[in-house]
Amino acid sequence: MAKAPTKQAAPANPPSEKKPKRKSRLPMMLMLTVVLGGGGGGAWYFLQDEAEAPAAGAAAGTAAPAQPEKPPVFHNLDQFTVNLQPENGDQYLQVALVIKVKDAATAEAIKAQSPDIRNRILLLLSGKRASEISTVAGKEKLSEEIMAEVKKPLSPESVQQQVVAVFYGGFVIQ
Repeated sequence: MAKAPTKQAAPANPPSEKKPKRKSRLPMMLMLTVVLGGGGGGAWYFLQDEAEAPAAGAAAGTAAPAQPEKPPVFHNLDQFTVNLQPENGDQYLQVALVIKVKDAATAEAIKAQSPDIRNRILLLLSGKRASEISTVAGKEKLSEEIMAEVKKPLSPESVQQQVVAVFYGGFVIQ
């Protein structure tokens, strides 16, 4: 008697649908760590040599490079509220100012002259119309005028040069 052919069970994953092998990322991570660590160590080595070189050059009598510039100092003035020149009824301006100076000594000089500076700024602001200062160009011009008023009571001229800019911390016209 002839045996009937038996059906073989189909493979769970046909050969055309093989699962891709998952590659380990560990070797790549190790390689990246070694490369970055070596680069950082090399940068540290070269930066150390450059940091020591000016000191050695100064000892040998060569000119040392200029000192790095100090970060600026910001001095907040109290908020100003003034009536503006009338155009369409009563309007007022409320403004907060921040003065940027090159060093703390200049900020202290501004504090010492604070009543004079506040008076000058109040007189300047109260002489403005809302239409003059409502545009960006008007605000920029006003900022320059305020900076000039801040510099006036400061002396000598070297201290005046330390005042860099005037910024608005708030600006409301109503």
